[in-house]
Amino acid sequence: MEHEAHTHHEQDETHHHDMAPSTATWATAVQATLHCLTGCAIGEVLGMVVGTALGWGNLPTTVLAIVLAFLFGYSLTLRGVLKAGVGLRTAVRVALAADTLSIAVMELVDNGVIVLWPGAMDAGLGDLLFWATLAISLAVAFVITTPVNKWTIGRGKGHAVVHQYHH
Repeated sequence: MEHEAHTHHEQDETHHHDMAPSTATWATAVQATLHCLTGCAIGEVLGMVVGTALGWGNLPTTVLAIVLAFLFGYSLTLRGVLKAGVGLRTAVRVALAADTLSIAVMELVDNGVIVLWPGAMDAGLGDLLFWATLAISLAVAFVITTPVNKWTIGRGKGHAVVHQYHH
């Protein structure tokens, strides 16, 4: 009996990994990117606020924001995958596979906009420039990351991996 259950589980795992690439619609890509944006925005804003409030320099503040963006991005995916009954080890692999490229592109674009925007790196928490640049940078990152997510989902990668575990 135990062997039969184990074999059934292996077939389920094989089914998950052998699925044909997903149909990548723009709606699916937008949904995946909004998911990514949520985690990135939480981490990015928190990191920028903490670093700026503590008077840190640009580099440590940016590094903190990026680390927190990845942490919150992965955490949101982990929460959903774990809710589906997947074990922690598999859930971590799914989150890494689903989110790494999306978060990396989003963070590269987001931080690139902030670095290139005149005066943004020197703006304080009380400055409209600080908040406006942060909002604009996240919007630009969303627009650029959406086609990346569409492409990865179409190849059965990225957020398509997460959807394989939602029943």
